[in-house]
Formats: sequence, C-alpha cells, structure tokens
Amino acid sequence: MSPTKSDLHPLEYAVGKIMTQHALVTGGQRLLVGVSGGADSMALLHILASHARHRDFQLVAAYIDHGLRPQETPAEWACVHEAARRLGCMADQMAVDVRRAAAEKRQSLEQAARELRYRAFAELARKWGAERLAVAHTADDQVEEMLLRLFRGGGRRALSGMRLRSGHIIRPLLGVRKQELLAYLQEKQIAFCFDSSNNERHFLRNRIRLDLLPLLETEYNPGIRQALLKTAANLQQDEDLLEELLAQPWSEVVAFSPAGPAEAPSARLDRQAFGRLHPALQRRLVEKLLWMLGNIARYAQILAVQVSALQGQSGQELHLSQGLRVTVRRDALLFSYPRGRGSWRGRLHD
Repeated sequence: MSPTKSDLHPLEYAVGKIMTQHALVTGGQRLLVGVSGGADSMALLHILASHARHRDFQLVAAYIDHGLRPQETPAEWACVHEAARRLGCMADQMAVDVRRAAAEKRQSLEQAARELRYRAFAELARKWGAERLAVAHTADDQVEEMLLRLFRGGGRRALSGMRLRSGHIIRPLLGVRKQELLAYLQEKQIAFCFDSSNNERHFLRNRIRLDLLPLLETEYNPGIRQALLKTAANLQQDEDLLEELLAQPWSEVVAFSPAGPAEAPSARLDRQAFGRLHPALQRRLVEKLLWMLGNIARYAQILAVQVSALQGQSGQELHLSQGLRVTVRRDALLFSYPRGRGSWRGRLHD
C-alpha cells in the first residue's frame, strides 16, 4: 500500500506523484542512485527511500570518486555510506581517473568526468542488477543546461533540455527548485557535503550559475528561469511530434551499427531517401543520428551534414568532434570513427 499524503513530507509526496504519473520506477526493481554527498543527491536518496518500501523497489547509493578533490572525497563517501546505512539501502563506490582520460582524449575535465561517471554507473548497475539509474538533476540544472547547450550551438533536441526519463536514466527532481531541496534537508536535518569545485569559475557551467543567471534575473527578467523552463517544455513537445513523424522513414534512410566490444558505432545514410524528407525532418534525423553515434549534435554540425547529404561531392569528408568522420559517397554518407574515439588530424582518404 502506498503512503498517504499525511505520511510523507510535502516534497516527498509531490515527487512520488511525478514518479507515478511518468512510471519512473516500478515494483520489484533495483534502482541505482547517483549520490555525490551534495545537497541535491542526498535529498534524492532520502526522497526515494521514503517510497521504496511501500512501492517495493530497492536502492543502491552509488558514489563516484573522480580523483579531482582528494581532500574532500573521504568525507563525501562517509556521508553517503552513513545515510544509506540509516535508510536501509545498499551503497557502493568506484574511482575513475578523470585527469588522465581528459589528457588522453584531449577533452575538458567536465566532459571527461561526465563520460567516466556514467560509465562507472553502468558498471555498478551491472554489478548490482539495477535496471534504472536515478540522478539528481533539478529545475535549476535544466535552466543551466539549456544556456550551456545554447552557447555550444546545440540543435532543437539539445535545447529541449533534459527529460524526466531518458532510456534507463530517470530524473525525479527535474521539476524541483534547488531552494526547495535545501529547505527539505534543513527541515529533515539531513547532513550533506559541499563540493568546492562548484565555485570554480573556469568551468562554464559555474559561471552561468554564479554570474550569468543572477545578472539576467537582476537586469533583464526576474522570471528568466521559468521562461526557459517553459521553452524547454514546448520544445520537448515539438521533439515528440518530430520523433513520431521520423519513425517511419528512419529505416529507409539510416542503417545503424551499434558499438561492439572493440568497435565504435557507425552508420550509413541513404542520400536519395534523405532528400525526400522535409528539411525539418532532415535536421531532426541528423541530430538523432549524431546523438546515437555518441557525438555532439551542434547546430553547425547538423547543417554541415545536411548540406553534404544534399549537395556533397563524392570523396569529400566532414571532420566532426571526437574523431567522427563523415565520408561522402555518390549514394550515401558513411559515418565512422576510423581511429576510435578521440581527436586526430588528417583526412581518412588522401
């Protein structure tokens, strides 16, 4: 029997309604919860724990040590481990070497950390038999992410923001403001840690949060956050429609080969079938394909692929990020990582 409104904190009850409406968790599942020890993820763990027994699902608190803040890591893991113990949850941790990965792949620390974090989550999910991963993205994170993607030239799908559910990843707090979570933690007297890197302004996301958003709210529009959230919601509806319209022609245009144990993903795009699509569907198809290939779907890249498919000459190449090459053939575009993922210079065929 599910807990009633009177049994739960108002925020726990509200998030529970979202979980039910969107079927984020079902009974009998084991759920991996990404918990850094910070305010958002500690609130998420406690909110999920308030529903776990009644909804018949199990929680595993997963802490990832990125190797970037060795002085803070022990306290964070201790905080996560103790909270899991008190809540009757399991807990596990995994260490990744972000600096090494960033240097080897010529990536930013942010990008390398994100890739390694989700790879570690995937390993822990297999270890514990977890079917879904819950992460603590909030409404404030959604706003920051939209601006970040806008600055990077993201396409329509990117600007539609994060979803409550993306495959096996769920975001139960996506409609909750940070200040609501802080009030919840204070009222429930839940301890959490502060990540000192959140104040480091060399990270673009931090500058957006600490400098740009306060400036926009003070000087331009006090309701900028809500306006951006409405924009994301509208774009998500547009994306849903485009996805429906794209479902039928997709198999006629794209032949996709997923990544194997030692191979990166690849794809073939039929130029003639692509040319019969409406331009909006062409761009949506390219964006989706780049995401499936694990690449960055920036608007400039989407347009470049679209133009190559419609007007490109056989033998031309596009050099996209992370080593992705698009080779133009008379009847098709071929997408591949000929040297694996990672930046490199030079043509594939001279």
